[in-house]
Amino acid sequence: MSERKSGSMPTSRTTSDPHRVALGGATGRMGRAIARLAPEHHCVIVGAFAAPGDAGQVVEGVKVVGSPSGVMETAEVVIDFSHASATAALADACRARALPLVSGTTNLDDAGKRAIEELSKVAPVLWSPNMSLGVQLLADLVEQAVRRLGVGFDVEIVEAHHGKKVDAPSGTAKRLVEAVRAGLDADLPVVNGRHGDVGARKRGEIGVHAIRGGDVVGDHTVMLLGQGERLELTHRASSRDVFAHGALRAARYLVGRPAGRYTMKDLLGG
Repeated sequence: MSERKSGSMPTSRTTSDPHRVALGGATGRMGRAIARLAPEHHCVIVGAFAAPGDAGQVVEGVKVVGSPSGVMETAEVVIDFSHASATAALADACRARALPLVSGTTNLDDAGKRAIEELSKVAPVLWSPNMSLGVQLLADLVEQAVRRLGVGFDVEIVEAHHGKKVDAPSGTAKRLVEAVRAGLDADLPVVNGRHGDVGARKRGEIGVHAIRGGDVVGDHTVMLLGQGERLELTHRASSRDVFAHGALRAARYLVGRPAGRYTMKDLLGG
């Protein structure tokens, strides 16, 4: 369950006003998709920032600057899909203003994780490696399935992404690993791929395999392999827009909420 704490005050607004969003990582694929789709969610991008080298670009009519400073003053919420190395500084900047943050930045380091946790003490925060509501439902189904099938079924996770993705395994694959562990209430070890004379598969391990190539947006399959039968649960994203829609829904959801950590499961009413 997500942890919620009091402390964040709702922003004064009327229901007819669009939600004011500051957008991080604005020049990336996700940033551009969010900026393009923002009007569909009654949101307006009031500021955009990215790496200093991308400053000066224009995304959906908004000029991009090289840091979050100066673009947060009129924002109600920040959405960020940038680089893990920038997360700690951004979370600190949000904390100084008690500003809600939706982050889809993956591969966070310890400093980024700590900064997000500190921000959650004064503002609502939603960090997720995958903003798709379908992926959240997949994680819920995986947790239920492994709980009911038990340790007699081996678990293998296969994820596929485009050739330009720089990290592996994906953040979503890691999220699915946690769903398996939660379902079995056990801290099972992970084996990332297999090569050479690895011997027989050990009972209780979780295999994770990454495929990279082409323009695959994101495919994730969890295989539950028993004796004489196999169950496969799969989510395929055919458009990056699905993640942008999820991030914008999350931003609207956070505005006016108490401080604390939220998840995509909260958006589904779970």
